[in-house]
Order: sequence, then C-alpha cells, then structure tokens
Amino acid sequence: MLQNKIYQNFFLEIIKTFFVILFGLSLIALTVRAVNFLELVVDSGYPITTYFEFSFLNLFGILPKFIPLSFLIALILFIVKHIQDSEFVILWTSGVKKIQIVNLFFYTSLVVLFFYLILSTFLTPSALNKSRQLLGKDQLNSFLPTIRSQQFTDSFKGFTFIVEKKIGNEIQNIFLHDKSRNLKNLSTNISSNVDTTIISQNGVVDKKKLFLFNGQIISSKRDQSKNEIIKFDQIIIDLSKLSTTTIKKSKVQETSTLELLKCFFKKKNINLKTCHKLSEIIPNLNRRIVLPFYIPTIALMCSLLLIRKKGKSFNSFSVFVLSFLVLLFSELTIRYTGINSLAKNIFLIFPFFLLILFYKFLNIKFLKEFK
Repeated sequence: MLQNKIYQNFFLEIIKTFFVILFGLSLIALTVRAVNFLELVVDSGYPITTYFEFSFLNLFGILPKFIPLSFLIALILFIVKHIQDSEFVILWTSGVKKIQIVNLFFYTSLVVLFFYLILSTFLTPSALNKSRQLLGKDQLNSFLPTIRSQQFTDSFKGFTFIVEKKIGNEIQNIFLHDKSRNLKNLSTNISSNVDTTIISQNGVVDKKKLFLFNGQIISSKRDQSKNEIIKFDQIIIDLSKLSTTTIKKSKVQETSTLELLKCFFKKKNINLKTCHKLSEIIPNLNRRIVLPFYIPTIALMCSLLLIRKKGKSFNSFSVFVLSFLVLLFSELTIRYTGINSLAKNIFLIFPFFLLILFYKFLNIKFLKEFK
C-alpha cells in the first residue's frame, strides 16, 4: 500500500515537471515567433483578436516538437533529485527492486506517448487548419495597418500599393497598381487584360474605404502602348472585396490524419487530385504516429542513471547526450522516409529495437548489482 502511494507520487511529480517544461519551452518558442505572426496578421489588416486567436492555434503546432525533449529533461531532473536526496537508497534497502522503478518510468512514458499521439494525430492538424482558415476569411478590419511609408504593400492579390508618407489615417503621394481588375469600375475599358494605375497627391483611409484626392487614373492594355488617362479631384475606392494573398490551400501538416491515410492507401472515396505527394505524406504520418513511440525508449535510457556498481555509474550529462542523439537521429531519418525505403524501415524499427535492447540491458545490470 505504501509502495503504491510512493509510485503514485513519483508519477505525478514526473508528469507535473514534464508539463511545466513543455509549456515553458513552447511559450518561449511562441514568443519568438510572435513577431512574425504580428506582421502576418495585424500588419495585413486583420483585427488584434485574430492575432491572439492565430497565435493560440499555432501553439498546437509547437507543442509536439518539444514533447520528447521535455520528457527527457523532466525524467533526468526527477532521477537526479531523488538520487541526491538518497530517497532511492531508502527504497532499495526497503526491498523495492530497481526494475520496478524502471517499470514505473515506462508506464509514465506510455501516458506521455498517448498524450503525444492525441496531440499529433488529431489536435495539431485541426488547429493548424483552423489557423489557415482564419486568415482565409478575408475579414480585414481595416486597410490602414497594411500601409507602410515608402514600402510596397502586396497583401492583396494583384494589388500593389505604396505611399511616400503616412500620418495617422492620412497618406501622401500615393501610387496604386491593380492588375487583377479589382478596380475595373474606375476605367471605361471593360477588357480583361487592362491594368489600372492610380497616382494621387493625398488621401485618407477610413477602415475599408480609400479616399483619394487630386490625381489621375491610368488604364493600359497589356498588348498596347496607348494609355487612357482620367484626372480626378476625388474618388472613393471600396477595398472590402479585395482578396488577400493568404495561402488558402491546406498544407500537408494541416491535413487531417484520416485524409492522409486515405491518400496513402488510395481509398476509392478520396479524390486523389486533392492529395499531397507521397514524399510529403509518409514523413508526416511517421512524425504523427511513429515518432511518439520513441518516448518509452527515452524512459529506459534515463533509467541508466539508476545503475550503481563499485562507484561507477552513468552521469546525467552523458545520458542526456545519448538520448538527445537518438532524438536527433530520428528527426534526421524522418526527413528521408518519404523518398528512401531504407530510411523508412530504419525509422519504423529503431524505437522498438532500442526499447528491447535497453530493457534487456537494464535487467542484466540490475541482476548483477543484486548479486
């Protein structure tokens, strides 16, 4: 009964440390990427609420990347702490076998593995897909944030914009070029191959409308040198229907695991034209489904710290380096699983091979210590 209580406390301590490290590392990574997100979202004219929602959804894309490393650090910290506090020594002298503690680490790793699988196979693809759709709604709050002084703005399809000076919502010396017929109502030429250029001295931005003063509209056919020029005192341009340049086709990491599996097995109810290349599908499926099975291997590798005989033992740094190299090897191998059958087979077999190898090794070592 007491042993079960100890095992339960150990399990909770490892899991708690794991999640603290995982979210800590993920939030640091998210903070680093937040500047890029800000430029992508807010500076493209979306409201600030979209920025926070987009950042939150992308957190799910960051979390899986840090799970193996977080579990490795958490388990090493746990083992080193209890070795230094001599708590393990008390357990050994009270009759607890080292292999029982190894089994505890292994069962704990299975919980982390299950969490990893749920996250990588379901939650992450869904969240990333929603983040893409969020920017694909074209629900821009205002055109003003997309404008930067003396910098070309190309946040909209076929629509290029530059101003010399921007003060508040007032702009000066404006150059606007449209080659996607967004401004066809400003030209008398109804041909589809007409580009429209607007040059204006000053203007005002009011949310999704652009007020331009004292300028001219130049319409030109792409196959002719003759231009049509219309001068104006004031015009109003409605920008609400412009299409953003945000990528709207889902990437492979945003595609659901079920869809990827259907494409991989070429199911009849799937449109193969919408499928990604196998060279992209296979590494992604391996990352989602197979990579989590390296977690139990990490648990057994960390258990090397429990080996003590004649003053010799593994130190935490060497175990960390060894485990990190295994993770690095898996990360490098996974990139070639879509184009190389040998790499695919090695990646599939390697975690289970290491699992058996280290468990047998630990059993032999602990038996020798007991003798």
